[in-house]
Parts: sequence; C-alpha cells; structure tokens
Amino acid sequence: MLKARYFKHTLKFKKPGGTSRGILVTKDSWFIKLWHTDNLNFAGIGECSLIEGLSIDAVPEFELVLQELCESIHLLPITNNRFDLNFLKWPAIAFGLQLALWDLHDKGRKTFEAQFQKAGAIPINGLIWMGDKVSMKAQINACISAGFTCIKLKIGAINFSDELNLLKFMRKEFRLSDLEIRVDANGAFSTNEAMEKIKRLSEYQLHSIEQPIKAGLYSEMAQLCLKSPIDIALDEELIGPFDKTTKQQILQEIKPQYIVVKPSLHGGFHGAEDWIEIAESLGVGWWVTSALESNIGLNGIARWVNKYDNLLPQGLGTGSLYSNNIDSPLFVSNGQLCYSKEDQWDLTLFK
Repeated sequence: MLKARYFKHTLKFKKPGGTSRGILVTKDSWFIKLWHTDNLNFAGIGECSLIEGLSIDAVPEFELVLQELCESIHLLPITNNRFDLNFLKWPAIAFGLQLALWDLHDKGRKTFEAQFQKAGAIPINGLIWMGDKVSMKAQINACISAGFTCIKLKIGAINFSDELNLLKFMRKEFRLSDLEIRVDANGAFSTNEAMEKIKRLSEYQLHSIEQPIKAGLYSEMAQLCLKSPIDIALDEELIGPFDKTTKQQILQEIKPQYIVVKPSLHGGFHGAEDWIEIAESLGVGWWVTSALESNIGLNGIARWVNKYDNLLPQGLGTGSLYSNNIDSPLFVSNGQLCYSKEDQWDLTLFK
C-alpha cells in the first residue's frame, strides 16, 4: 500500500534576497515522502515550494490540505506514473507529489529517466538580487569571477539611475559577445513609464526583460511586446491559468518573445509542459527557472528540463542560496549546474 507523510523545512538565506516585492530572509518548503509498505528499502521525496506574494497556494489552509492528501494517498488513482487529481488550486502540491512519485519509481535515486546533458552540465544564469548599488556591484563581480556568461539582475526597487549605472558598468567591462544580461522587473514598472524605461535600458544591449508591468494587463503587455526594443519574457503572467486553451489565448494575444517556466507555480511538470508546447507552436522562446526550491526540487527540475533541446541558460542557480539546504551532488562551476558522481545526498531530514 502506498503511504505518505510530509515535513516542513524553513530554508534560511545566507544573505537576504531583494526583489521588488520585498526582502527574502527565509523561505518555507514542505517535503513529501512516499513509500510502499511492502517495500521499505527506498522512498520517493518531492518538494512543495511556496513563495509568499507569488504562489497562488500560499494560503493558511495549505498545510491542512497537504496533510489530508498524505493521509488518503493510498486512495488516489495513478495513471502513467501520475496522480489523477485536479490540482488547479494547489500547483505546489502537484509539483511535490509528481516529483515524489517519479523518485519512488526510480527507487529513490533521484536520477529519473533523463540525465544531465552529455557535457555533464546545464548552462545557467547568475542571479543578482536587488540591493544598494555597492552590494549589487559586488554580486556582479562575484558572478563574473565565477565564470558566468549570462547574468540576470533584479530591478525595480532601487533608484532607476543607479540601475542604469550598474548596467553601464557591466557593458563598459564586457561586450555583448562576452556577457549576456537579462533583467527582471517583477512587474515593478507602471504602464505609463514602462516604455520609456525600457528604451533607457535598451542602450545596454540587454537580452531580455522579464515582466516589466504587473500581470493581467494583457493589452498593455501586448503593446509593449510589439514595440519594445528589448525582447520581453512573461513570468508572473503565467501564474494562475491552468486550462490549456486559456494559456494559448494568453500567448496568442500578448505575443511575447519569451516565457519563463516555473513548474512549482504551474501545477507541476505537466502544467509546465503545456506552456512549453504552446510557446514552441507559436515560435515563442522559453527557459526554466526554479521557484527557490531546495536542492530536492532543483534537482528534479534540472533532470526534467534536460529532456528538451534548449541551449539557453536556465534559471537554476539557486542551490547555493541557503545555509541549511539539503546536501546533494549538485554544484555550480563556470556558470553551469553540474552533478558530481562522487558525492551523495544527505537525506537525514527525511528519516
């Protein structure tokens, strides 16, 4: 018989992470452990990652719903290694359960069906959190010293002229061919100022800007995507719609250049795959970003995304953010997410 239990673990940032929605110091995750009572030699582990102010299921009753699911897990139908449940209101639980089931099917080895790319690594972008100009410049230097050739800056919370000066510094030191720069506004620009700010940003040869205005303003975003001198990537815009027809309508109306896919926020891998399938059918580019998961969730996303032939740097460099992460074989080297064959997982927390 299939059994399940969950564990809550509060991840602690080594350094506070600044976004336009506020400063992150800690981040809660709930881990699901699945096992069969007739075989206790291995178990599957998944992660439900919530981000306050972003995840639609970051609500008080979340843990109660998760508890009830664990208690009735043996009653849930499974088809093709997938729970046949409607998780429209609980995308993080859908991701955690699917990851746990995949891991259980793989006898707890966390390799799943796909391995890392033949080169043994996945190209990723370095991440620069919002902060004062001095701290952001220090982060930029650290990322470049670590070998990243693609860097993403969170913008929209400090003085805009300071952000432009940071970009000016980067472009003075590194040409477009040497360093790709992405910026993420997290919806911080007003509709009145967005185009003017984007034009100012375009002076620094940026790859793209994520979510310049808040989600839900479809006609305004469509106009930006049509006229912007910088390619626009939808991020928060993708959170909430779960019906495939609705997803297609959104991308057809807005016509973005890219979308940013986050399985924990889109109802698991199957929901994320819908976005990718639609995007590719419309000629829209995409990359995948973790939703601040621990190494458990990060590993699952990395294994999953590797089945696609996508050479763009992915947003999977979050494993080193926490002081109390789950120790794993994952590591970052020269701007790539790698997997060590010598190191082992430390799953003490789940015993």
